[in-house]
Amino acid sequence: MSARPATARRATLRGSFGLGEKLLASSEERALAGAIEDALEKVEVGLLERVRFADDIADVTGRYLLEAGGKRVRPTLTLLTAHFGDGIDDAVIAAAEAVEITHLASLYHDDVMDEAEMRRGVPSAQSVWGNSVAILAGDLLFARASRIIASLGDRALAEQASTFERLCLGQLHETIGPREGEDPIEHYLGVLADKTGSLIALAALLGVTFSNAPEAYREPVRVFGESVGVAFQLIDDVIDLSSASEQTGKLAGTDLRAGVPTLPMLYLERRAEYDADAAELVARIRRDAGSDSPEDAADFAAAVAELHEHQVTRDTLAEAHRWAGRAVEALAPIPAGPVTTALTRFAEAIVERSN
Repeated sequence: MSARPATARRATLRGSFGLGEKLLASSEERALAGAIEDALEKVEVGLLERVRFADDIADVTGRYLLEAGGKRVRPTLTLLTAHFGDGIDDAVIAAAEAVEITHLASLYHDDVMDEAEMRRGVPSAQSVWGNSVAILAGDLLFARASRIIASLGDRALAEQASTFERLCLGQLHETIGPREGEDPIEHYLGVLADKTGSLIALAALLGVTFSNAPEAYREPVRVFGESVGVAFQLIDDVIDLSSASEQTGKLAGTDLRAGVPTLPMLYLERRAEYDADAAELVARIRRDAGSDSPEDAADFAAAVAELHEHQVTRDTLAEAHRWAGRAVEALAPIPAGPVTTALTRFAEAIVERSN
């Protein structure tokens, strides 16, 4: 593996997730950051090896999104929480690799179901090879992640299976939508907890599990991971409305155009029940979202920009901050130290991504 991906991982750790020199001021904290960075390089090398397949098509499609980049949020959490116990060893590295491969697999399936055209700045897998190949590539990655987890023992296998069940249920509930009488916003937050929060929680739990950390840390770390996951997705909802989302290869309003629920839109629809201006904005977004005409595309872009500046988007940011605060509060039973400091800054950095 070249030095370039390792450098990119180092920048992500120090910049995007609040573990830089300015934030980790003490020598103990800097040592922790260095250990995580070194381990992330090992994870990156391991990932490239883990997703190799003898079959040419499987090999190309399986590596496609991995090589496109990614933040490596989940393995970072696994490596961090391992320092609640004995630290990072081969089992922790393997667990970090498995959870990231599980995440990669879910992206292939999500993009098919959402009919997404772009992912990580490149055309989505189904845009290149079609739905069937993309689904099967995701299945192969799920299988590969399961093989890694199975090598770590029954406890890890049970935790991964439970998480996979929640991933599927979250996608099912998103697809079906809220049932009659169910609050759409509560339904949506439940979907996020299942689809995003559960896997981030697993990442944090695996670090505790394979470092022999105290059992009493498991529930605080689980709640931390799930809450951070919800906050992370809510910030993505805001980023989707911003022109800055073009950095990810997506145009502003991609989720709205695809009919994917987001919290700003759900808040706007609720507000439309008593606010005529909100109702008019909802109508414009719905009218122009599915149109390919240049005029309607311009109108849609204008409506998305208006939604980005609307109170409901500020309300979404506030909700993201509440979930991040809940994540930090969950760590209270764990004695303070460099790891809790890093996790706190991690949660804070998650909700600062839209700034």
